[in-house]
Amino acid sequence: MNILFFSLFMVFVVVMLTLDLTVFHKKDHVVSVREAATWTGIWVALAMGFAVLVLLFGDWMMPPDASVTDLSAYRREMFSEFLAGYFLEESLSIDNIFVMIMIFVSFGIKKEYYHRVLFWGIFGAIVLRFIFIFALGAVVAKVSWVLAVFGVILIYSGIKMFRPQSDEEIDTAHHPVVKFASKHFPVTKQSYGHDFFHRDGGKLMLTPLFLVLLVIEFSDIIFAVDSIPAVFSVTTNPVIVYTSNIFAIMGLRSLFFLLSDVSDRFWLLHYGLGVLLCFIGLKMIGGEFFGWHLPTLVSLAVILGILVFSILLSLVFKKKH
Repeated sequence: MNILFFSLFMVFVVVMLTLDLTVFHKKDHVVSVREAATWTGIWVALAMGFAVLVLLFGDWMMPPDASVTDLSAYRREMFSEFLAGYFLEESLSIDNIFVMIMIFVSFGIKKEYYHRVLFWGIFGAIVLRFIFIFALGAVVAKVSWVLAVFGVILIYSGIKMFRPQSDEEIDTAHHPVVKFASKHFPVTKQSYGHDFFHRDGGKLMLTPLFLVLLVIEFSDIIFAVDSIPAVFSVTTNPVIVYTSNIFAIMGLRSLFFLLSDVSDRFWLLHYGLGVLLCFIGLKMIGGEFFGWHLPTLVSLAVILGILVFSILLSLVFKKKH
């Protein structure tokens, strides 16, 4: 891995986050569907632009001990792996969006504060995923069968998605994260705008909005246990896994606002993601024990096919309330 190129990528991430908070979303406001669609398009375009850079200069992602005879073929493979990882992570992120919607509704958070919470949630995810991905990449490089273990976990998670979904709100008072934070830190009973902290008589206290941020962060950690190993099923290169993850979750906020008001329309998407997780799990187990190795482009086609098919079926067969 070329440290210079990776450093430039991280600088790009920091610059985009800074512009997002200080320029484009400086004031709290309800994000419109039009604004969300625009930013979703921008993030997809940036991801595709990065994919082109991978196609042209993909050897910077090459592990130090790699031996490549055909550099062009290697770049094309890195290009395919990035796209597969990006669309897989983006697809699985949709289920996490539904969870986030439930969290915001359960805690009674005003819509104008959604973006601020999601911004800092994404910032935390960038740091935590860096640790998780490169740690898992080091383990996979030495103990390859660990992917088969995650394959079993993904199949279990996929099967669970076929259980009847509950529309009940989260019990905010008894959520484990809320209980832990309330026990170990002082928490205000009322909210103070978009502030995460409030000083009362010289004592620094957490606000309910910060508790929501913690719950969002906790849900992303749970989600990452499924999504990150899933991306490792299409590539074991931790740089590809991380960059595709970052582009997917950076665009997660705009995708959240785009889908938040129409989530009921895509009711079959949840089951499609269950099928996708089972497919990825079987691919990981089969690759480790039976030598099943699907070409990256085939995996990409299956990922997009399941996603598109689920959306189309949702639009054709309306959900009965």
